[in-house]
Amino acid sequence: MTATLAEAACAVLRAPLPEDKIALTRRFAAAFRANEIFPGGGAMPPNRPSRPALPELKAPRDMKRRRAAGSEAGRIALLHALAHIELNAIDLAWDMLARFGTPDLPRDFHNDWLSVAAEEAEHHALLAARLGVLGASYGDLPAHDGLWEAAQATAGDLLARLAIVPLVLEARGLDVTPAMIERLQRAGDDASTRVLQVIYDEEIGHVATGMRWFRWECARRAVAPEETYRALVRQHFKGTLKPPFNASARTAAGFTPEFYEGLA
Repeated sequence: MTATLAEAACAVLRAPLPEDKIALTRRFAAAFRANEIFPGGGAMPPNRPSRPALPELKAPRDMKRRRAAGSEAGRIALLHALAHIELNAIDLAWDMLARFGTPDLPRDFHNDWLSVAAEEAEHHALLAARLGVLGASYGDLPAHDGLWEAAQATAGDLLARLAIVPLVLEARGLDVTPAMIERLQRAGDDASTRVLQVIYDEEIGHVATGMRWFRWECARRAVAPEETYRALVRQHFKGTLKPPFNASARTAAGFTPEFYEGLA
């Protein structure tokens, strides 16, 4: 058994297969809660996580526009894209622990991000299972390679990582997922609807985790949260934030409009 969460995180990041990342995440989460592994370092995360041979990764600009979710092919494409996002989310949560989870941080920091990693692993598992029911598999379609750019751009600063990953990328998921759920409902795909509803509900908690620790780190550095957030987004995020925002879900996560409205 690995001795520290950083070592556990690196084991997940270096596992190429999604099923191995999921199995290791379940194992390490249980071990941490049983006090068999502890916060701490001892391992340096890779610059990029290991990936399976498929899907083919392309630049976002080279990705074809997805078909409407009303057709089976369109629903497969949607679920495949979400499965790719959730696979990256597993690695992003573990990279948070490996890169920034020093022993001087509160145990709640380690526990919170381990919980996020565990939920992201279950999200990918749910989506992969649903793809299987539809006769498809993760890896059947190309996927874009832009998600890890956020991790690379914020690798040297915990506050920047918190601003960009949970409070830009995951918050964007809160904005767009309700419309995806509606399209699946109109297509009569109740099983996929239930999967996306589980993911949506838990992603509100992930944004809340990001906001809680963003505020905590701002207090530790004695900087204003709203002003600091806007400065970090302008520095580290390419482009602008895209409205409309799901203000009710964001506010439920403690992410109030004064943080982001001026960035749209």
